[in-house]
Amino acid sequence: MIQRREKEKHLHQHSLAVWIYGLSGSGKTTIAIELEKKLIKKGFFCVLLDADNIRATLNHDLGFSIDDRTENIRRIAEINKIFLYSGIITINCFICPTSNMRTLARTIIGVNDFVEVFLSTPLEVCDKRDPKGLYKKAKKGEVPSFTGISSPFEIPENPDITIAADQLNVEDCTSKILNFILPKLKN
Repeated sequence: MIQRREKEKHLHQHSLAVWIYGLSGSGKTTIAIELEKKLIKKGFFCVLLDADNIRATLNHDLGFSIDDRTENIRRIAEINKIFLYSGIITINCFICPTSNMRTLARTIIGVNDFVEVFLSTPLEVCDKRDPKGLYKKAKKGEVPSFTGISSPFEIPENPDITIAADQLNVEDCTSKILNFILPKLKN
């Protein structure tokens, strides 16, 4: 097999896993899409893995219990590892509610290849945004194990980047991530 370093040379980049997480409605997907656009515009090759797409395909067999959520993250981390060895930058956006899940992802992917980005958007702001109407349904008991309502979200202690996505616009949030990861991507 062609080695990772050779693939990275061919793509003129170092592969990396950017792990964007936070509550539903925190801005993960919006920021991830903008980050992907900026990276492609700068000539980088990347892929975006989003919770909705992954849950509708690869992980359609999983529910939202802690065990199923952990398996969801494990599978995603393993996919990241495959992309890393292919020389590809992977942008991930998942709720990833517990420190154990985030540690699992970092361990599988590798400490040097993992950038943890926490969107610290407060629950009240996410609830007001409620782009999919999930908070409203969760409060009525229609969505079991909903993070922030009937299932916990553990605030991280030491993410690589913390972004107050309720206080910054999408451009500023994306720029903070881009400025942090650019030195790591240069071949």
